[in-house]
Amino acid sequence: MEETKTTYRPTLEAIEAAAKKLKGIASVTPLIKNARYSKQFGANIYFKREDLQEVRSYKIRGAYNKISSLNTSQIENEIVCASAGNHAQGFALSCKLLKIKGTIFMPSPTPNQKIEQVKMFGEDYIDVILVGDTFDDAYHAAMTQSERLNKTFIHPFNDKKVIEGQATVGLEIIEQAKTHPIDYVFVAVGGGGLAAGLSSVFKILSPQTRVISVEPKGAASMLTSIRNNKNTELKTIDSFVDGAAVKRVGDLNFAICKETLHRVVEVDEGKICQTILDLYNKDAIVVEPAGALSLSALDQFSEEIKGKNVVCVISGSNNDITRTAEIKERALLYANLKHYFIVKFPQRAGALREFVAEILGPTDDITHFEYTKKANRENDVAVVGLELKSPNDLEPLITKMKLHNFYGDYLNNKPDLFQFLV
Repeated sequence: MEETKTTYRPTLEAIEAAAKKLKGIASVTPLIKNARYSKQFGANIYFKREDLQEVRSYKIRGAYNKISSLNTSQIENEIVCASAGNHAQGFALSCKLLKIKGTIFMPSPTPNQKIEQVKMFGEDYIDVILVGDTFDDAYHAAMTQSERLNKTFIHPFNDKKVIEGQATVGLEIIEQAKTHPIDYVFVAVGGGGLAAGLSSVFKILSPQTRVISVEPKGAASMLTSIRNNKNTELKTIDSFVDGAAVKRVGDLNFAICKETLHRVVEVDEGKICQTILDLYNKDAIVVEPAGALSLSALDQFSEEIKGKNVVCVISGSNNDITRTAEIKERALLYANLKHYFIVKFPQRAGALREFVAEILGPTDDITHFEYTKKANRENDVAVVGLELKSPNDLEPLITKMKLHNFYGDYLNNKPDLFQFLV
């Protein structure tokens, strides 16, 4: 297929044509200096606010640019896509604006809030079909319908027109930063559509700018592929950063990124969660996990970016409020402030009171407590989650638990047991 050739490079003319096509469709999102991050890193840190698009992510750019390029026959046969999130919303709005009938395959566990958003943007021009448990299930179902009914499949990232549409983010940054040329751009990478398009623009118009792509540690498919010098599919991924968790990046995207990106780095999911919480609590900005990726990598470049002009692309804000508890949990685990133990309670009066009064420190909080099956006649066993004020409190706590015979096991460093019991 043409879309998997690896010699393609987006031209400036094609990207400028996409920008003209998107005028009045995609917002020219603001480039805003953030005082808190600028002070923290001793640099000029600017946010490119793609979270402020109507569909709350940059995905409208690529979807509309692709769908609006279809010929009459393709439009009459209708179009199809697979997505659990942002691409679905960009696809749906594009269908409505262009009055083209489309079908969106989404995994069955997709939160109802996301499904309703997609339906709201697409109205009568789209059908949503829930199928399977994962994105891969939805993707295969969409491809099957595409081939069976000769419908055009709109890929979320491995497509020339999609890449050219996403590249308009880079055009806008360069135009908005005329008075302060950009030294660094940090951008999330999932399948690679935005990273490939944006880095291509800077390669042409601002080659001195260092473009750094950031991906989640649990789904580092671009970094793995660049290290292997070939597009490599990961066997398993952590899907928490759903907007950037793919097992395999696009072939077109990989071929571009390996030539145009200066570095690809990975960030722990816990660090991403802390960034989400900080943005909400300190800047009143709501982002999804993928939207926090670019900012989460700045610590790795703290010395390098001092005194520089730095842009971080805030790629999206479609965050599900039901995930808040998990986000806080992951942030605390990453900061070494949340700890889970198997605790043995002697079967005598006052054992729990003793644990609370004599073992725990004055600032330690019990956040999880669940009795499990008795291990023997002398002890009751419980899974206990504790939130500490400082990571330095952990070792003294374990020492006291062992001294008073409450210690059973530590679960944080035993992922299989942790997931089973907590």
